[in-house]
Amino acid sequence: MLRSERARLTALYGSLLVLAGGGLIALVNLLLRGGLYARISGAVTTAVPRAGFEKALVGAERTPVPAQSLPPGRVFGTERLQGYAVTRSLSTAVEQAALHEVLLVSLVALAAFAVLSIWLAWWMAGRVLRPLGVITETARRLSGANLHERIGLQAPPGELKRLADTFDGMLDRMEGLVGAQRRFAANAAHELRTPLAVQRAAAEIGLAGNPSPEKVARIRERLIGVAESSEHMIESLLLLAVSEEGLESTGPVDLAELAEAELAATPHEGLAVVTRLAPLTVRGDRTLLEHLVRNLLTNAVRHNRPGGRIEVTTAPGPAGGVLTVSNTGPVIDPRDVPSLLEPFRRRAERRHTAGEGAGLGLSLVASITRVHGARLRAEANPAPDGGMTVRVRFGTGDVEDRPSHSSRSPGVSRPTLP
Repeated sequence: MLRSERARLTALYGSLLVLAGGGLIALVNLLLRGGLYARISGAVTTAVPRAGFEKALVGAERTPVPAQSLPPGRVFGTERLQGYAVTRSLSTAVEQAALHEVLLVSLVALAAFAVLSIWLAWWMAGRVLRPLGVITETARRLSGANLHERIGLQAPPGELKRLADTFDGMLDRMEGLVGAQRRFAANAAHELRTPLAVQRAAAEIGLAGNPSPEKVARIRERLIGVAESSEHMIESLLLLAVSEEGLESTGPVDLAELAEAELAATPHEGLAVVTRLAPLTVRGDRTLLEHLVRNLLTNAVRHNRPGGRIEVTTAPGPAGGVLTVSNTGPVIDPRDVPSLLEPFRRRAERRHTAGEGAGLGLSLVASITRVHGARLRAEANPAPDGGMTVRVRFGTGDVEDRPSHSSRSPGVSRPTLP
């Protein structure tokens, strides 16, 4: 049994070539048998000197003489018949000898052709399957430490070239995902360790000795604030994980009504709010969409400037609808905008002050947008207003319900952020 693709291709190519050679030899022999005797007979008749009996034989063939006209006791054309018999015997012998020689030479040539065909088929199969071998060796060699390696196949356009390029593209995506997971794990560990260190320092230093009741109250308030910040961050991480798993259920959600309710519940004192909320109904998970709108509004308020402005717009369209949240604020480099959609990415270092976010708001928005089949586009606003504009474009197609209760870890439920 052939256990490799190269051996199978060799057997296939070799068999086809040998069958083609055998068919050609059979066709040549068949054609020779049909017309060889006539050609040899003509050649022999032409080559033998024209004796009298041959001329008579030719004349007899052209003008046959009835047997009744022959004189008694005379045998007509004995010499002529003997000449004809010699010619026929010679032609038949030459034909058989020629056919035997042609058949023998053809079989020898076919054997040599078969050996050459198998060797060429083996070489050709190796050339064809070489890119597959390179892909296999690269995939076998890859690990988390060398995801930067690529095949980089140098070959003419074709199926195998497209396969190698597709594999390289997949490695690009895998490297990006692995890098993002590593950064996420490192940032999550750092973000969770810092509040614990703050709590421990507050307890060990602030409560050392005999602190006054006022100091104890301040330390208590500080510890509660750090605990609430840690709880908020942990719930955000759980929500981010849940949103990546899919939607538990979907239904019609009015984004205009949702945006109006969330805007009323979000503190925005000192900021001018401009709304253009046209009715816009999309299909999705209401809880996740509430978090999406809430995070966009919280981000617009938190990263604004005194006396700044917030614009919230919902606009239906033939291809779906768009939710837009824009805010004024510090001028952002457009090159920094994509990184702000990643978890724990901020424009400035975290100071662990009251009201400071964990750097998960926009990453949650991106994840919820992705699971709803929508498209997210974030742009930096030019000076002097600065700030950012985020657009979430929803399609007209229904979002697929993907119940995932059985695939989630026990005890992990959808969190509700304060």
